[in-house]
Amino acid sequence: MRFLSALLVVAALALPVHAADAPEPVHGLAMHGDLKYRPDFKHFDYVNPDAPKGGTVRLGSIGSFDSFNPFIVKGSSATGAGFVYDTLMDDAADEPFSQYGRLAEKVTMPKDRSWVEFTLRKEARWHDGMPVTVEDVIFSFNTLVKEGAPFYRFYYGNVADVTQTGERSVRFTFKPGENRELPLILGQLTVLPKHYWSGREFNKATLEPPLGSGPYKITEFEAGRFVKLTRVKDYWGKDIPVMKGYNNFDEIIFDYYRDANVSLEAFLAGRYDYRLENSSKAWATAYETPAVKKGVLVKAEIQHDRPAGMQGFAFNTRRELFRDRKVRHALAYAFNFEWSNKALFYGQYERTRSYFQNSEMAATGLPGPDELKLLEPFRDELPPEVFTQEYNPPKGSEDGNIRANLRTASKLLTEAGWVIKNGRRVNAETGRPFAFEMLLVSPLFERIALPFAKNLEKLGIAMTVRTIDTAQYRRRLDTFDFDMVVGGFGQSLSPGNEQRDFWSSDSADREGARNIIGIKSKAVDAIVEKLIAAPSRDALVTASKALDRVLQWGHYMIPNWHAPYDRVAYWDKFGRPKVTPTRGTQFFAWWIDPAKAQSLPDRKRGL
Repeated sequence: MRFLSALLVVAALALPVHAADAPEPVHGLAMHGDLKYRPDFKHFDYVNPDAPKGGTVRLGSIGSFDSFNPFIVKGSSATGAGFVYDTLMDDAADEPFSQYGRLAEKVTMPKDRSWVEFTLRKEARWHDGMPVTVEDVIFSFNTLVKEGAPFYRFYYGNVADVTQTGERSVRFTFKPGENRELPLILGQLTVLPKHYWSGREFNKATLEPPLGSGPYKITEFEAGRFVKLTRVKDYWGKDIPVMKGYNNFDEIIFDYYRDANVSLEAFLAGRYDYRLENSSKAWATAYETPAVKKGVLVKAEIQHDRPAGMQGFAFNTRRELFRDRKVRHALAYAFNFEWSNKALFYGQYERTRSYFQNSEMAATGLPGPDELKLLEPFRDELPPEVFTQEYNPPKGSEDGNIRANLRTASKLLTEAGWVIKNGRRVNAETGRPFAFEMLLVSPLFERIALPFAKNLEKLGIAMTVRTIDTAQYRRRLDTFDFDMVVGGFGQSLSPGNEQRDFWSSDSADREGARNIIGIKSKAVDAIVEKLIAAPSRDALVTASKALDRVLQWGHYMIPNWHAPYDRVAYWDKFGRPKVTPTRGTQFFAWWIDPAKAQSLPDRKRGL
């Protein structure tokens, strides 16, 4: 009897972990906290599930294109190429960072988030009728890492292995270390058809319309002129919850225009249907037309609660001229936001001061105890102001008089070894003049850059302003071949792995990385890793604030401005959902109202 009991004990020890301890497959993942939508949800709250399908929408795009491959550095990819494909999961626009199944029917993850497993939907199909398989998922991941843009190698760098675990299931196993966001990052994976790419070169710009599984396919184009996407009527995913209420247009046509001014003129002439306006001057002056007054062309300011992130004049600290923090600080005093906002922006903007502007993650006041735990180990490396002052950019004057600011700037420059000689600012040791170039991609920004250059001229500094085409600009940005640019670092409600690409030492010298500033800081590297590994929302907010302080006081950018709403203009042919989610306008949940569309030509003729 005793022998039998011993055998039973040994057998029990050999059994697999009790089912209650094994992770259960679920319908979605949340970065922190609980999911908003239950397993039986039918659609997101911010869509109209009964929206009519049909009609054509024309949209504007700037520049040109010579490729339908948006996953590589080579070529200029056509706008809308992503509509051809599906991802494993989709984000909810009304939660900080939650995902629900798209290609994946279920997702499984242990408590320690050391791996994630996706189970594909049986019904998922490529446009040629072939099923979407686990082999496709593995091929997509490996191809993007090996041959895709450098971003993918960085973004997926913590994945140790990807394996098939069942007929429709695939598991991504992660390297040691905390990275709570990684399962959701894998949920964003675009899945490519292995059988289509067999025999084709992936790392090559191509104008062959690709095979996808998504809601649209490319049906017509003229290189550099337009792209037409046609809705796939028998799209396999049209009724799954994350797709319900989306993709209501039968055709989407992207027309290309030489520059922003030509694009605006075309829109006002009725050549395309919807425009997200980014020019305050245009918003204030260009829409004073009979069409707007009669409601045929609609102007709308749609409020949102998403983080504004940071836009500003970004220094390339790889340049010897901008390695000194004191020099970067000095130049910030020459930008007069208050005058620009009144004279150029019609008072539409607020000054940006944080890299996480318009969110709870923005650093204000002095660092609290939890932030100090992250900052103290690097006290000797960090500017003392990180611990003693709240950062705010220099305040200018609406009347344009910033003499006091320029005196402060001159004092800082002199302390940094840049003195005035014969009316020019020169290096005290070498005699080298203080001169640099601001590189622009849009002539719209010249009216902001040129007054800034005038103020710098008063300091003896020569800043030239140069505007180049999109392809040249992209290449020079990818290779860090610039002195200063207008940089933008968008932020989500749940920042994570992308912060490595923005700020880390590893990305500073990697071609195509988004660390255009060239930041190399042990403190930044360490805090970014803490942010990525944050086990709770509170910890994430704390790490974001600490990172914000370090970036603010590094004077890596001269902050620009932001608006807490989307400026949207559209010809009156659309219906749109009643609810606007946290992240703002969801245009592809809109639809064409048949009655409005039918009457629009007559209403236009009556103007």
